[in-house]
Amino acid sequence: MLSGYSQRWAETLEGHPWWPCMVAPQPVGGQQLRGRGKSQRLHVHFFDEPPTRGWVSTKYIREYQGSDSSDAKTGGVFFSGKPVIRKAMELADAAMPDSPETRLKMPVCMDPSDAEEDDEEEDMEVRESFHLTEEEDEETVKSKPSRRSSRATAEQGSKSKRRRIVVASDSEGSGDEFKPEQAGCSSEEDEEEVVNSMSEEDVESECEAEPDSPVKPVKRKRPIEKPSSAKPKPKTPTLPETAKRAPLSSTITADTKSRLSAFSAPESFDSQANGSGAGGQGGATVWDHEKLDWLQEGRRKDAKRRRQSEEDYDPTTLYVPEDFLNKTTPGMRRWWQLKSETFDAVLFFKVGKFYELYHMDAVIGVNELGLTFMKGAWAHSGFPEIGFGRFSDGLVQRGYKVARVEQTETPDMMEARCKTMLKPTKFDRVVQREVCRIITRGTQTYSVLDGAPSETHSKYLLSIKEKEESSGRCRTYGVSFVDTSVGYFYVGQFQDDRHCSRLRTLLSHYTPAQVLFEKGNPSAETRKIFKASLSSAMQEGLTAGSQFWDAQKTLKTLAEEDYFKESVRKDEESGSSVLPSVLKSMTSESDSLGLTPKEGYELALSALGGCMFYLKKCLVDQELLSMTNFQEYIPVDVEMEKAAGPTSFFSQTRQRMVLDGVTLANLEILQNVSGGTEGTLLERLDTCSTPFGKRLLKQWLCSPLCNPTSIGERLDALEDLMGVQAQATEVSDLLKKLPDLERLLSKIHSIGTPKGQDHPDSRAVLYEEVTYSKKKIVDFLSALEGFKTMQEIVTILGPVAVDFRSRLLRQVCTLHTTALPEGLFPDLSAELKRWDTAFDHQKARATGVITPKTGFDPEFDQALSGIKACERDLQDYLDRQKKRLGCRNLTYWGTGRNRFQMEVPDSVSERNIPEEYKVKSTKKGWKRYWTREIERLFSELQSLEEKRDAALKDCMRRLFYNFDKNYRDWQTGVECMAVLDVLLSLTRYSQGGDGGPMARPQVLLPGDISQSAAFLDLRGSRHPCVTKTFFGDDFIPNDIAIGCPGGEEEGQEDKGHAPCVLVTGPNMGGKSTLMRQCGLVVVLAQLGCYVPAESLSFTPVDRVFTRLGASDRIMAGESTFFVELSETASILHHGTKHSLVLLDELGRGTATYDGTAIASAVVNELAKRICCRTLFSTHYHSLVEDYTNNPAVRLGHMACMVENEGDEDPSQETITFLYKFIAGACPKSYGFNAARLANLPEDVIQSGHRKAKEFERSTISLRRPFRLCRYRTRFTVDIDTLV
Repeated sequence: MLSGYSQRWAETLEGHPWWPCMVAPQPVGGQQLRGRGKSQRLHVHFFDEPPTRGWVSTKYIREYQGSDSSDAKTGGVFFSGKPVIRKAMELADAAMPDSPETRLKMPVCMDPSDAEEDDEEEDMEVRESFHLTEEEDEETVKSKPSRRSSRATAEQGSKSKRRRIVVASDSEGSGDEFKPEQAGCSSEEDEEEVVNSMSEEDVESECEAEPDSPVKPVKRKRPIEKPSSAKPKPKTPTLPETAKRAPLSSTITADTKSRLSAFSAPESFDSQANGSGAGGQGGATVWDHEKLDWLQEGRRKDAKRRRQSEEDYDPTTLYVPEDFLNKTTPGMRRWWQLKSETFDAVLFFKVGKFYELYHMDAVIGVNELGLTFMKGAWAHSGFPEIGFGRFSDGLVQRGYKVARVEQTETPDMMEARCKTMLKPTKFDRVVQREVCRIITRGTQTYSVLDGAPSETHSKYLLSIKEKEESSGRCRTYGVSFVDTSVGYFYVGQFQDDRHCSRLRTLLSHYTPAQVLFEKGNPSAETRKIFKASLSSAMQEGLTAGSQFWDAQKTLKTLAEEDYFKESVRKDEESGSSVLPSVLKSMTSESDSLGLTPKEGYELALSALGGCMFYLKKCLVDQELLSMTNFQEYIPVDVEMEKAAGPTSFFSQTRQRMVLDGVTLANLEILQNVSGGTEGTLLERLDTCSTPFGKRLLKQWLCSPLCNPTSIGERLDALEDLMGVQAQATEVSDLLKKLPDLERLLSKIHSIGTPKGQDHPDSRAVLYEEVTYSKKKIVDFLSALEGFKTMQEIVTILGPVAVDFRSRLLRQVCTLHTTALPEGLFPDLSAELKRWDTAFDHQKARATGVITPKTGFDPEFDQALSGIKACERDLQDYLDRQKKRLGCRNLTYWGTGRNRFQMEVPDSVSERNIPEEYKVKSTKKGWKRYWTREIERLFSELQSLEEKRDAALKDCMRRLFYNFDKNYRDWQTGVECMAVLDVLLSLTRYSQGGDGGPMARPQVLLPGDISQSAAFLDLRGSRHPCVTKTFFGDDFIPNDIAIGCPGGEEEGQEDKGHAPCVLVTGPNMGGKSTLMRQCGLVVVLAQLGCYVPAESLSFTPVDRVFTRLGASDRIMAGESTFFVELSETASILHHGTKHSLVLLDELGRGTATYDGTAIASAVVNELAKRICCRTLFSTHYHSLVEDYTNNPAVRLGHMACMVENEGDEDPSQETITFLYKFIAGACPKSYGFNAARLANLPEDVIQSGHRKAKEFERSTISLRRPFRLCRYRTRFTVDIDTLV
């Protein structure tokens, strides 16, 4: 059962989920089994990414039979819905067919497991830096004897192990580490001293960042309280059930479990009751901060002492009275000082190895994150440093700001600082703490502390400034928005109409997670849009001038801050400007310094200034702006207006179709009505393998192509990929292995960018530095592997690329060389080979330290050669002393600062020992000496080692910086792979679709000899996102012809080129589905994808307009009918003869006559003046009669079969929907059929039916004179013509 390299289920601790693993020898010692009897443990490697390993009790081992076994399915003992475990099962399934020899070659974890670390810690003296209060110097802490090892206990006898714990703290009441047992101390005077340390079995993993990982690799020991009297009084904090984890192990005592539970968070972040704090036994606790009069709502003041009622009150700051600060402890004083500067943020305040939350922040931490209150009258909670990413992201996703406060000096540095002061106070004798990062939803950069992103799509920080015309009919916007995860900035300025159509489109294409605006600047209309469309986004007003900069201050700051100094160095020879080319084009040509904005860009640069201020406040401005990724944002329809004519517009390759926010929502292209992606076109198309491919597909969907040649290029690419199916499958498999390289490049740039001494993060003291270094190295090596995989993809496609018809596909999968200048993919082989030999990858991954190989880092090489020379001198000196004393077994002994003590046996006579020998230490039979020469050489060695360590510490940053120098090449490679990934995704859709025929669309330029007018000829089309009807039947295909003959249409032979089609039909007959289907098929075609139809021929569409469904904007104060008319107004103002308009039941939100009149006028405008392709559905049959003989309008309806029509009893009438679009008008809408399907009471239906008959009779009698009059007029005209 327990053979090597066999697959098993393992339960790491009782109550934890079962995890797939593989029995394997321990990689260092080769052991596979440990212990005997019940304590026997087995060594396993867990299937994980990256793999982990550990020792598991044999009683928690079960046979693995695959994820398809009944035990692994729902209801089975091994079933788990967690994504990480499902992924582990996939990895285990993939390894099942492999032989033991093949499994031997699988990647394994080399990190020490829990049990191995415990063995090492048995003989280790624990020291942690600790600054004590003024009343104490230091104390030796005794620990209980370990009960884990009986052998060790027997050797030690009754003597307990001694540890010296020194913890970096202030004299504040919080202590230095997160100690639930000490939480009852509400002030400095009430604190008890910490003297007893926990036994070794009371040690819990500190690895909070991976809650689902099967192995918890990092250990910590935590001190407990010293009893105030001779008899110990155990204190176990009472915790709510939600804050306790599952039982750990039977070997851990109940008291230990109770103490450890204080450090855990529940699986789901349920709020902890306020009464669970120490102060609330029976009811809700009133915390100390809630009693502060100056902190009460309505009485607060900002940092400049302005009251909340004042207009310029700043809610991001807080005034804290000086007399209150003087009464607090030094550490708490610093907390209040930082809180007063960032009152709108939750402070994660570093104390030792923990982030502490105090007062109102602690309440948020408990309620939102499920943390636990510590005892005391003031609210206090916390968590280990390693859990920062998890807990900060939890708050940020809930809309909070998080400020990370770090210790920026060590106790030694603090002591040195105090010595330079004349009379240091108790407030000076505390380690410095500074805000090192402020994180919001719009400024997440996903550093190693922040953890991995929770979603692949971009989240934007939008800064906007508006200038409204006096008439209110026109407004101008300046915008700047940035995706901080990749460092892309967009800056632009544009004019907009009174409905803010372009702004709405921008918000739909680049949905912001956070919006910045100048206080008092946005108009009422813009604020309505923010309120209605961006209700979930954070919105923050900035003060004009000081926070939201004008254009001049923005340009001045860009020049002074040296954000672009690296790009300037590259361009010095060419004499390029300091500013990137995009920003330079926005400055006045007459100002060579680039400090004056160009006319028409003042608002854009001001919006950029607001964005820069906020990034500077969040302390990420340098790392993002220095990437110099700037693009000008130009609304798509602006280019359309500039074009000389439709032919020139469609012939320009960069032109895109306009899909505004209304159209994206109505056609459910990106999101459905519920805000999800189910049933959307994006979900249907998105089978991309990479995160950056998914982001590119979304961009393509928001702006399809207009140029027939470019559309043809993409369609040719799909056909080329269909022709090399084997290579396409292999490439798809390789793409799945790629990490999010776009974000990794941004992260590597951030790490490699040198942070100046003025940036507090450069001074931060991190206790988990090794863990973070390992993460950085893993990310870097992951990027290198990703680029190697890209090279492999290019190699696979290279031989077949020469036969590709598509120029686009040849460009992205062909290396750019002098022989093949057409290729765009850069040749990265030389760089990748260089980085392969730069350092030992496996060693760096295991240790978290990059040791560069000789010749790669001159600074490190120089220090290393000096150390080797010094060590040789020490060895030569030892050889000389051996001859001098006549003792061959003379050796050096010692570690750390006690190294190089010459160990001399007692057999050497005292008379032979030279006088310069000084005794340093002794042991039985030996004496150890130092000499002045050894002291000199050792001092020189230490100095060189410090230089080496300094070089090594900065080595990682320098290596990343060197890697980032080729950012453009790396980024070009990622862009090529993104295009290839999207093309493969479109290929899979084009091949599969919904099982029906898929057609290559034919796109013709308007104005060609073959076709002068805009038209759409769609045959046998199906809805791209709906494969079945509501009743489960196959989707019925339909023909749609606009602006061209639609086949045999009785009575409509002369309307072959009518641009407008009036669509009628019964309720629920499929009219809205048909219209959405038409719009989506056109979007698919201009995306460059095959369409679900038998054939499609059309001229390009410059813009798709929709007016579908009935909804209001209650948050913006707009009724249903007003929304209808606003969307219709946008169509009439911006529509051209090349647009596609989909109007569904216009006018139903008002009285019948008003609605009919408005609908008739709109149809007339679309059909006669604009002459655009239109599908107009209606239930106004009088409207249909009016346009029956109009040559610009054709009639069509959704067919149905009616039985027992005209029966007096409506319940006898039966409607069968045929879902077929045919020529002509539908005589009725059959609303009572829908009423019956909706289960209206029968008597209501009968009463309504009688009323309908009355209405019909009265309407017919009223319309009869009108028809006679119209007939007479027409007859008179005919007579006049004849005469």
